[in-house]
Amino acid sequence: MTQPDLMDLLRQKVAELGQAEVARRIGKSSSAVSQVLSETYKGSPAAILQRVEEVFGQTTVNCPPLGEISMGRCAEIRKRPLVATSPFSVQLWRACQKCQNGGKP
Repeated sequence: MTQPDLMDLLRQKVAELGQAEVARRIGKSSSAVSQVLSETYKGSPAAILQRVEEVFGQTTVNCPPLGEISMGRCAEIRKRPLVATSPFSVQLWRACQKCQNGGKP
């Protein structure tokens, strides 16, 4: 999704769920969401908008071990530490380390 599309999605979700709930779901403060919406955020709005896409978007990525998965699922798996409980877990972790998706479609 483009940045304008993500801003529209953020606005839509804030209207639907409320600013505090959207902030809670993406793991950011309500004031950060407000600043992104008003285009006064001093940090990287791209990072917040990526979380918006991960949580609320419908974008999918191709995961070599798992196939087509949502960007949110990709981010969830990518952030996990290595847990060598099974060969597949190790294979998945290794794939994430060198994956070009990096949470991007």
